[in-house]
Amino acid sequence: MGIDKSLLSGSTAMLILRLLEDGDMYGYQMIEELAKRSDNTFALKAGTLYPLLHGLEQQGMVSSYYDSAGGAKMRKYYSLTKKGRGLLAEKKAEWQLFSSAVNKVLKGVSI
Repeated sequence: MGIDKSLLSGSTAMLILRLLEDGDMYGYQMIEELAKRSDNTFALKAGTLYPLLHGLEQQGMVSSYYDSAGGAKMRKYYSLTKKGRGLLAEKKAEWQLFSSAVNKVLKGVSI
């Protein structure tokens, strides 16, 4: 059973920021890492990721630079900014509150 894509849409930015919290990555690397960490539950497409990264960069949440790590071809790497770290902390807290409330309702526990 797959996950309804609408559940993921509001969380995608948080997941990307969380990946970048561990270190700089290029786009395809983020797609692969997200799939790996989620047991292939989250399979982002480049057409979803790159507009999201562009928006996060415009908002100052991430920065980017080009590098050819280990002599490979030039790739655009993304890095989490201080502002992005702040947003990630807010999103994590928001997610904890949301998921806790949903779990209480699903379990039939009054809040």
